[in-house]
Amino acid sequence: MLVLNAAKGSDEAMVDTTKVSKVINAPLRYTYEWCTDFREDDSKLTGSTSKRRIVEKTKKRAVYVMVYQGADGTEKMAVSYVTLKPPNAWSLEQFGEEDYETGEYRLKSLGKEKTRLDMVFKETWRDIATIPTIHEQTEGTNKAWDQFIAALERDYKAGSK
Repeated sequence: MLVLNAAKGSDEAMVDTTKVSKVINAPLRYTYEWCTDFREDDSKLTGSTSKRRIVEKTKKRAVYVMVYQGADGTEKMAVSYVTLKPPNAWSLEQFGEEDYETGEYRLKSLGKEKTRLDMVFKETWRDIATIPTIHEQTEGTNKAWDQFIAALERDYKAGSK
């Protein structure tokens, strides 16, 4: 599934909605636990240079701060609140210098060792001059999640994480 729409919210902001689905070769329970085990070094899985600092991690939520390179080349920061909804869902609310984003993640079992992950992201951009195209946003989301899933499947086969 790809991007659904982009609608202008005001003269100063633009809202994009992106939907992406992935099939994972691992059981739902393992997939949920792996995806919601937030770590400070998770960005290494995608080759990102961003830095994550975990502020809080409980059975109900995770809170972390990301420092990353913004569209203008300067260092930016975002604070993310993740609400865990076991056994098959979680949601993201991210407050960043460039955008405000929400994400809904839902897992569905497709059999004993196969799971589908459906994701819906809504981003409100602060500066419409620096917004990536819909294609760039979807491509970036797909690329990052393909790398996460490859790591998840490797860990599952190896019996770790």
